[in-house]
Amino acid sequence: MRIEDAHLETSNVEQSSAGDSERYIAKGIAHVKLAAPVDEPITVSFVLMPRFTMLAFTSAIEPLRVANQLTEKLLFKWHVLSENGRPVACSNGVPVMADSPLSGAPASDYVLVCGGVEPDAGCSPDLSDWLRKQWRHGRTVGGLCTGAYALARAGILNGRRFTLHWENIPNFTEKHPDLSPERRIFCIDERIVTCAGGVASTELALKLIEDYYGAELMQAVMDMCLLGQIRRGEEEQLSSLSVRLGTRNDHLIRAVAYIEAHVEDEVDLAECASYLGISRRQLERLFQRYLDTTPLQYLNKVRLQHARSLLTETNLSVMEVAVACGFGSSSYFSKVFRGHYGISPHKFSLTRKRLAG
Repeated sequence: MRIEDAHLETSNVEQSSAGDSERYIAKGIAHVKLAAPVDEPITVSFVLMPRFTMLAFTSAIEPLRVANQLTEKLLFKWHVLSENGRPVACSNGVPVMADSPLSGAPASDYVLVCGGVEPDAGCSPDLSDWLRKQWRHGRTVGGLCTGAYALARAGILNGRRFTLHWENIPNFTEKHPDLSPERRIFCIDERIVTCAGGVASTELALKLIEDYYGAELMQAVMDMCLLGQIRRGEEEQLSSLSVRLGTRNDHLIRAVAYIEAHVEDEVDLAECASYLGISRRQLERLFQRYLDTTPLQYLNKVRLQHARSLLTETNLSVMEVAVACGFGSSSYFSKVFRGHYGISPHKFSLTRKRLAG
């Protein structure tokens, strides 16, 4: 190699290093000294699906930025990808720029798909094929919020522990009855990482920081993010039933859990009461006292919420939704749905599909 070429190559490396420092290491006051030297940064590619959730995306990327800032070292690098390289509008309508299309994506240690609303519609064959290729090439592949839809389409969730946002789990299991998502904050199963989205993305990012660089840095990042406590991956996404219902009455909590677990079945209230060891009359008094409703009305409310979700995010017919939600007939389902939401399920479904189109 000529001296001039060697000088030019060294100059390019220095410029690249300087550019990385400027992009990935923000200036700050607080400082954490790492005990061990850093060889190579951990690289993360964030793939934006149409109408992805901004909170899930920023909650994952900001802790990585803060880790770099606190140590003044290049611990993490990230790239933002979209299928075609063009900006992607998130669920609140704000467009986010992409660094490159999938076809031009640099190799990275982690590939995290950022999902959001209407995730099934955002999973194209090109995206699922690309994800499958990344997985086969040894990358760690994951999903934030509803990113698991894309992983399922890619065929890499079979036999794996994974999660997605609780609101989308019923629809997901309708589309993928052979897969069983867990209602956890996040799951890490070898080279599959998933989280429920929202602030759970922060907790997943903090777990990565702790695994690679230690608990001290993780705690410092938490302090910078004003995060007083952290939930671990095995914790449930939703508050406990006692918190949600505003009571610690054991019989009521067990009754609600029983009803919510049998949404698709014919629920016999006498059988439910027998399961709890109380009379049906006592069961009805519990619901009236604590929830100001009847067990049957509560069951119908849960079923209607499930039905509305299925009509929003799947292509199931009204009849199929009625069956999936435990209603005896489509006519009864239509009557109850219209009475609750002020619109027929058929018209609601058509309206949602038109808006999505």
